[in-house]
Amino acid sequence: MTERAADVLLSDGTTVHVRQIEPTDAPAIVETHARFSERTRYLRYFSPYPRIPERDLLRFVTVDHRDREAFVVEVGGRIAAIGRYDRLGPDAGDAEVAFVVEDAYQGRGIGPLLMEHLAAAARDAGITRFVAEVLPANATMLRVFSDFGYEVERKYADGVVHLAFPIAPTESSLEVQWRREHRTEARSIARLLAPRGVAVYGASSSGHGVGAAVLGHLRDGGFAGPVVPVHPSAQRVGGLAAVSRASDAGVPLDLGIVTVPPEKIDEVVDDAARAGLHALVVVSAGFAEADPAGVAAQAELIRRAHAGGMRVVGPNCLGIANTDPAVRLNATLAPRLPAPGRIGFFSQSGALGVALLAEADRRGLGLSTFVSAGNRADVSGNDLLQYWRDDPGTDLILLYLESFGNPRKFARLARGIGRDKPIVAVASPVRPPGSTERGLDPASVRALFARSGVIRVDTVGELFDVGALLATQPLPGGPRVGIVGNSPALTTLAEAACVANGLVIADGYPRDVGPVAGAHEFGDRLAEAAVDRGVDALAVVLAPPLPGQLRADDGDFAAAIAGVALTGDKPVVVTSLVDRVPPGIPAYPSVEEAARALGRVAYYAEWRRQPPGTVPPLSGVDLEAARAAATHDDREGLLAAYGIRLVPDALVDAAPEAVAAAHRLGLPVALKAAGLSLRHRIDLGAVRLDLRDEEAVRVAYRALAESFGPQVLVQPMVPAGVACVVEMMEDPAFGPVVGFGLAGVATELLGDRAWRPAPLSDRAAAALVDEPRAAPLLRGYRGAEPVDREALVDLLLRVGRLADEQPRVRSLSLHPVLARPDGVSVLHATMTFGASGTRPDSGPRHI
Repeated sequence: MTERAADVLLSDGTTVHVRQIEPTDAPAIVETHARFSERTRYLRYFSPYPRIPERDLLRFVTVDHRDREAFVVEVGGRIAAIGRYDRLGPDAGDAEVAFVVEDAYQGRGIGPLLMEHLAAAARDAGITRFVAEVLPANATMLRVFSDFGYEVERKYADGVVHLAFPIAPTESSLEVQWRREHRTEARSIARLLAPRGVAVYGASSSGHGVGAAVLGHLRDGGFAGPVVPVHPSAQRVGGLAAVSRASDAGVPLDLGIVTVPPEKIDEVVDDAARAGLHALVVVSAGFAEADPAGVAAQAELIRRAHAGGMRVVGPNCLGIANTDPAVRLNATLAPRLPAPGRIGFFSQSGALGVALLAEADRRGLGLSTFVSAGNRADVSGNDLLQYWRDDPGTDLILLYLESFGNPRKFARLARGIGRDKPIVAVASPVRPPGSTERGLDPASVRALFARSGVIRVDTVGELFDVGALLATQPLPGGPRVGIVGNSPALTTLAEAACVANGLVIADGYPRDVGPVAGAHEFGDRLAEAAVDRGVDALAVVLAPPLPGQLRADDGDFAAAIAGVALTGDKPVVVTSLVDRVPPGIPAYPSVEEAARALGRVAYYAEWRRQPPGTVPPLSGVDLEAARAAATHDDREGLLAAYGIRLVPDALVDAAPEAVAAAHRLGLPVALKAAGLSLRHRIDLGAVRLDLRDEEAVRVAYRALAESFGPQVLVQPMVPAGVACVVEMMEDPAFGPVVGFGLAGVATELLGDRAWRPAPLSDRAAAALVDEPRAAPLLRGYRGAEPVDREALVDLLLRVGRLADEQPRVRSLSLHPVLARPDGVSVLHATMTFGASGTRPDSGPRHI
C-alpha cells in the first residue's frame, strides 16, 4: 500500500490534513456524521440516514487501498470530510466516487481537494473512469464535478443525475487544479502579510533580546492593528499590555511572531491554534539548521501548526514586512525598512536579511512586501510568487534563493508571472551537495532561467543592479545601445562591455562629445540619442571635466542626464564620475556593471516579446503502454509508447554471431564498438560502415574486437545525415529539461547545447533546433540540402512529453540522431530510471 497523506490549503488559506481512512477512525466517523445537518445527510445518502449501522460503519472504514479507497480531511485533529471510491467489479476500469463535507466547512474547496487525491489513487490502481450519482437538488456537488476540467457525461434517470468522466489528467484539468492552487496559496500569504492583529511570543519584560527587538520594531513602525505581547507572568511588555494566552487578547489576531527557544515551541503553537491565528513567523533558531534533534523539532512544529490551521514562516528567519500605509508591518529584526515601493522581496537567508534590506534602502529601492523564509519549512518562494502574481502593489520581484524545494513549480510559475512582472533571482547554478547526477553548466542554467522569465544573477550586487534598472526605467525595445560620453577611454570600455553582454552598438555610436563639452552640449547629444529610432537604450558615461574649463552655469551634468532619463521612453544606465545621479536613474560605479545589468534586462525584454507557444497534441502516444513500460524499466517500450522508434541493433561477441545478426537485420550493416562512449566515434575507428557481405562483416568484427574488446553492436545501415544529440535530465532549478545540439567532439567540447524546461511548447522545440551555434549545418550549410526540421521538432516534442509525464526517468540521451531531408533516425538511446515515481509538482495539491 502507498502511504498517501498531505497537508493542504483550503480556499480561505487555512491548512487541513488529508489522509487515508483507518479502521480506528470509526468513532470519529460516527461523531462527524452526527454533526451533519439533515439536508447534508439527505443529499449524500438520498435519505435522512440519522445513524450509521454498525455493519455499514465497518465497511466504511475498512478499505483495501486498491478496489476501495477512502480519504478523510482533518481540521484541528477532527474529521470534517470523507471521500471514497469503490471499483465497480473485479479489475473494472470504472469506480463510483462520493464524498461528504461537514456543514461548517462546506464552500471552502474541500470537495475538489478530495477529488484530486481520490483520482490520483484510483489511477495508480488502474481505474480510468469515475461514475457518480447526484440528486438534482445538490447543485454544489454537480458544480464540483463539472468544474473539474474533465469531460463529464450526464444522464438523468429515476430522479438522479448519473455522471461519468475519465480521470486521466488533461490540460484542462491541470489548469483548473493550478488555478485553485494559485487562489489558495495567494490567499494564505495575503492573510499573513496583512494581519488584523499580531501576537508576539518570547519578548522579555526587560526589553532585551530578539523578541523585545521585534516587538519594538512592530510598535515603532506604526503597525495599523493591535500588537499583543504574550507573556506567562508580566502585565506589560515593551510598554504594551500583555496577556498570558493569545485567546485572552480580546481583539482579533491573525499573526504570531515567535522568538521562544525550540523546547517551548509546542506550547506556543498550541496556544496560537486555540486563539485562531492564521500564521506564525518563527524567528527562533535551533531547528533543522542545527542538528538531528532540531530536524525533529522542526517537523513537529510544522505538524502542529498545520493541524491548527496555520502556516509557518521560518524557523530561523528574519521576519516579514509590509510597507502598505494601511498595514505598516515591520515584523523583522531590521530596525529600519526601505521606503514604500513596488518591489516584492523574498530572501531564503535569515542571516543576510538585514544586510539585504539595508542595501535596498541605500539604493533607494522601495519595497511593497518582504519575507525572509529561513529554513523554509513551510512558506516558500513559490508561495510568494503566487501572491505577488496578482498583487496590485507589486511590479517587480527580487529573490535570494539558496536551493529549490519544488523546481518544476518554480519554473511553471515563473513562465507565467514573468510575462507581466520581472523576476530577478540570485540562485545557485550547481546541484545540491551530495548529488551524483550530472547537471547543466552555469551558462546553460542562466539561459534556462532567462527563457523561463527569470533574470538569474550571480551576486547580491547584481541583484540590486538589475533591480534598480527594472524599478526605475522602461524595458528596452531591442538590443541596440546608444553610448554617449565625454571620455574616449570610457566610451571604448562601454562599447566592449555592451558587446560582451549580448548588446548591439547602434549605428553611429559611441558618440563622444569630448572632455571640454559642458552640460548643455552633453544634454543635447543625449536628447538626440533619446529620439534616435535606431537606439533602444542609452548608456551614459561621464568623466570629470578638466579643472576650470567649464563656465559656472554649464557644469550641472546631473540635471542634463535627468532631463532625458526621467522623461523618455527608453531605459538609461549611467556611469558617472562627476555628479551624484538623481533618484530614479540607475547609476553604476563601472561601465561593466551598467552593461551587465542592461544586457540581462534586454534579454528578458526580448523573451517577453516572444509569444509563449502552446504544447501541441501528439499522435501515436500510448499512455497505458508508457506506464507499463516505465514500471518495468523498459527503455525501448517506453520510447515506442511516445512514438520514438530506434533503429534495431544486436549485441554480439563473436564473428559468426556478427554475420548472423547482419543477415537477420539486413545487409548492408554497420559495426560499432559496444561501449557507450565509442558507438559514434568514427574518428577513433570504433565504427565501421556500409559492410555489404559476410567477409566485410568478419574483417570489421576482428578489427573492432582487437582494438575495443569482443562486444560489438550490429545495426542495419540507414541513409547518412547530420548527427545530432537529444538529451533529457533533471535540473535542481527546473526539474526535467530537454537539450539539443549537434554531435561531435568539437560541439561537445564547446558545450554547444540548447536547453528548455519540459514539457516543450511548439515554439520552444523549434527554438531548440535553431539555437546551437552549429545549427547552420541543419539548414543547408555550403550548399548541402536542408534537413527535415519539422521531424526534429516532432522528436523534441515527444521527448519533452516523455520527460514531463514519466518522473521515474532521470535521464535520457538519444545519440546520435541522424537528421536528413526525408526525416530522422534514432540510432542509440540510453536511459536511467529512479526509484520514485512522483515529482513535487505532480499529483494532487499539497503544501
